[in-house]
Amino acid sequence: MMINSIQGALGECREVLILDASRLDGVAANQLRLTLRKKRITLLGVKNAVARRALNEIGLTGAADVLTGACTLVFGSDDIVALSKELTEWCEKLKAMEIRGGAIGSTPLKPADVETLSKSPGRRELLSQIAGLIKSPGGRLVSVIAGPGGKVAGQVKTIADKAS
Repeated sequence: MMINSIQGALGECREVLILDASRLDGVAANQLRLTLRKKRITLLGVKNAVARRALNEIGLTGAADVLTGACTLVFGSDDIVALSKELTEWCEKLKAMEIRGGAIGSTPLKPADVETLSKSPGRRELLSQIAGLIKSPGGRLVSVIAGPGGKVAGQVKTIADKAS
């Protein structure tokens, strides 16, 4: 039942971070949970053996080595980058909290990997960069075609004005 509960909470999410929040006091822990809940991020305290089995069954095998000691699974948000950014900010605010690592499917993440992810552009930013790159050659092509055409149109207008 506990394995099913963890798997049900994760749903289709295949990106998870693991942190040690055991040294947080009650007020800080509640503030963290409430703030993250507003951003659709879930914190789930787990027993390591049960969590390891639940995560392995759904393909998150990369998290197995990180599950030692007091662990809290963190998942949700738009993508793993947004999740990493949010938790890194909270770890700076709450020195008692520590990121242990995580997993993206079968790929394990070390704390340094989570730090690197937090400094990368997120999904939305990458999509806007890609859209800009796709749009750029088309805009250049239009300006190349319109440039000489505009000159010819200007010359035709000048000749027409002189003829009038």
